[in-house]
Amino acid sequence: MTRVTEAGSPCARNLGATERNSLLMFHEHLSIALGRNAVRILSAAKEIGHGVPGSNDSATASGIGLPRENVDCVIIGAGIVGLAIARELGMRGREVVILEAADAIGTGTSSRNSEVIHAGIYYPVGSLKAKLCVAGKHALYKYCRERDIPHKNVGKLIVATKADQFPVLEKILSLGIANGVEDLQMLSGENAMEMEPSLRCMKALFSPSTGIVDSHAFMLALQTDAEAMGMTLALNSKVTRGAVTADGIELVVAESSSGHPSEAEQMILSAKLVVNAAGLHAQSIARRMDGVPVDSIPKGYYARGCYFYLSSFSKPPFSHLIYPVPEDGGIGVHVTMDLGGQTRFGPDVEWLPDLDDNELYPARFDYYVDPGRGDKFYSEVRKYFPALPDGALQPGYSGIRPKLSGKGQPPADFVVQGREVHGIPGLIHLYGIESPGLTSSLGIAQLVGDLIVNEH
Repeated sequence: MTRVTEAGSPCARNLGATERNSLLMFHEHLSIALGRNAVRILSAAKEIGHGVPGSNDSATASGIGLPRENVDCVIIGAGIVGLAIARELGMRGREVVILEAADAIGTGTSSRNSEVIHAGIYYPVGSLKAKLCVAGKHALYKYCRERDIPHKNVGKLIVATKADQFPVLEKILSLGIANGVEDLQMLSGENAMEMEPSLRCMKALFSPSTGIVDSHAFMLALQTDAEAMGMTLALNSKVTRGAVTADGIELVVAESSSGHPSEAEQMILSAKLVVNAAGLHAQSIARRMDGVPVDSIPKGYYARGCYFYLSSFSKPPFSHLIYPVPEDGGIGVHVTMDLGGQTRFGPDVEWLPDLDDNELYPARFDYYVDPGRGDKFYSEVRKYFPALPDGALQPGYSGIRPKLSGKGQPPADFVVQGREVHGIPGLIHLYGIESPGLTSSLGIAQLVGDLIVNEH
């Protein structure tokens, strides 16, 4: 990294004492996060506004006179995928900085899912979802064993509760086999109900390689591994905009903690490589990067899914995951469990058409779980679990899927977009990383690493 010496930020010239002190603290925070005293800000008693010695204080595509630091690689987003990519790039010798707008890792989609290790059954043959899910599943099980991450290979039953669903099961079986999932078994209703006495179905597809994992332990292991290879994690540090320049990619960074009243742009990072792994915010960040072709950014859609916990049972009614046949926007309200044995149902699908993927870091993602949504859960779950009593479902949590297709449209694939699409060397965007993103994360990371190598 290039050393940045004593500097003041022109953007702070007109700030009051409170805002000025907050700005200085942010610079110090990011300096510490970068693991060095690279940015030394003048004391509050000195005049703020002398610029950065040795930097270009004239207008650029990114900003005017902000403190500047050169870095090798920046990853935007510290979710499971961003952390996995940081680990992968660290193993390949890259010096990585992760910018995370939240105050902790994995607070978005990564911590609001079923924690299921998917087998790779549902996805079109040859799609990224199919290839990366199957590869990621094997890599994830191996990584969990090596790093002693809590997980369990519980298996899954996809159930048909009426005869007109049989063709769907057959199609799923064919897709799974074509995708390289070789252990699938079609079962009669009787055989499936022998495995799960509380289940009622007419036919079922059994997936022995499906499992569950402690997603938080997984993320912490990825973070630990990446930091051991030199990765720097900067929390409360959000990217507000950026620009493609002759020397690389510039990102303008602001503090995102709630205690900062102005959220003014405060620093520029100039990187050789940028990976946009911002999940729900990936499109909005891309649209704020000067030089990125607008027509290369796919439209984003959002679908909320709620989970309900099962109460009033002395022991879990199921030992396997139970899934109905897929529905529009998801794979149905299914039975999962955590590693402590708590049974949960979900997610459902609630399309959020009022959300605009152009708004940056909105306070619009409402994760409230309406208890009234449980009314629909009862009718859906009782199709395969008729013994579910009234009042047994308690509101749990919700998540929002970053999708690339809307209601009534065919499901879209992952998009891992590099120079061959947008024409910019050193820039990779990840769009639509929804399920099976957790399972695919190590596979996605390897794909990104290979893409970077192939660009050079």
